[in-house]
Amino acid sequence: MKNQETNIEDVLKELAAIIETSKDNIVVTDGEGRVLRVSNNCQEIYGVDPEELYGQSVNELEAKQIFNPSVSVQVLNKKSKQEIIQRTRTGRVVMATGYPVFNEKKQITRVISYSHDMTEIMALKEKYEQLTEQVKRYESELEELREKETRIPGFIAESPQMQRVMTLLQRVAKVDTTVLLLGESGVGKNVIAKAIHRKSGRKANSFIEINCGAIPEGLLESELFGYTSGSFTGANKGGKPGIIELADKGTLFLDEIGEMPLALQAKLLKVIQEKQITPVGGTKAKTVDFRLIAATNRNLAEMVREGRFRQDLYFRLNVVPIEVPSLRERKEDILPLIQIFLEKFSKKYGLTKRLEESATEAFLRYDWPGNVREVENVIERLVVTTDESSISLHHLPESLRGDIEIVEATKLTGSYKLKDILEDVEGKVVLQAYQKYGTTHEMAKHLGISQPSVVRRLQKYRGKREQSSL
Repeated sequence: MKNQETNIEDVLKELAAIIETSKDNIVVTDGEGRVLRVSNNCQEIYGVDPEELYGQSVNELEAKQIFNPSVSVQVLNKKSKQEIIQRTRTGRVVMATGYPVFNEKKQITRVISYSHDMTEIMALKEKYEQLTEQVKRYESELEELREKETRIPGFIAESPQMQRVMTLLQRVAKVDTTVLLLGESGVGKNVIAKAIHRKSGRKANSFIEINCGAIPEGLLESELFGYTSGSFTGANKGGKPGIIELADKGTLFLDEIGEMPLALQAKLLKVIQEKQITPVGGTKAKTVDFRLIAATNRNLAEMVREGRFRQDLYFRLNVVPIEVPSLRERKEDILPLIQIFLEKFSKKYGLTKRLEESATEAFLRYDWPGNVREVENVIERLVVTTDESSISLHHLPESLRGDIEIVEATKLTGSYKLKDILEDVEGKVVLQAYQKYGTTHEMAKHLGISQPSVVRRLQKYRGKREQSSL
């Protein structure tokens, strides 16, 4: 009996030692939720003396927000192991785990709970989350910087139309799909093609560009596909690789694809499908890996209907069409373009130039049939040829002055009749249309009047111009 008592005493001492030496706070309750044992670190974690807890109900302690919430209460209610996170009155974050102890009748006789101080871990977690957010912010800022670095001078996206183009550009740049850029001459299709390449996974490799309309038909095939030694008179002895081969692992940009002869269209289609080329005069095919971007100012669908462009090639090219709007459709981009080109050419030629308000207004009113390219050319000409530092209305080409000049004259004289104003404007429109379209039939089509009316007006206003120049 004595040995049994000694064993019970030893067990109790061991139990007390375990409770007191544990780094976790341990609370033992009976089956009614009355506190029987509490470890001494309860003061440090929960801010209450252990002696004050003995005999109290865990429900009452929860109501006083000492254990908030109480894991022992949840164990008693759910009759199973429970885990919760507590925030104590001392400002600590605690993970509490409670275990039920059952008797032979499956009744809870004890609840043992362990509370592990997670304050430092949670602080580290919060710090980690803050650092993660900071890293994301830095990555976003770096991406913005990369975008600025990859932005090519002359590419402006202030208008909603160009912002949509930029969004689509960003999306398609990440994949190797074929892109077809559509739009008038001078809108910046080559600039967009370069931007797609520089934002793609192929940016470390070559961007190879060729204008299909600028090379004579007889030479275009050898330029595209290359040639072998002695394949034709004047060929290099060692042969020459074509631009498609040079674009291997990079991007191939075929500008003015609508000008490509039908015979070459068939050969190009085969290359796109098989990713293999055979040089002119050669018999052995070479494998090439390139991303294709094509551009045109033509209506390819109409050319297909007319039999001037292969339908199968059109379908191969028209995977992701991007319509680049003309400058007259995105007036918001004109002013930023002026500023960029003024800075560019002022720096290039060591000059300082600025546009006066009247000249800027003329730029904004003008339709810019030559689009961005025309803006760039006009700005360069004005920077070079204007003696004064301020570029005013009278420095501008006549085509730009247009009705602005008439309005200015009317303000000065106050006697300019409406009939004269309308006649001057009509004359400028007719003469500009003649310079742009060249034939009276084309002029009639675009001006929306009959061809005989165009002839009469052209004779009238050309005669007036000749008289005024005498």
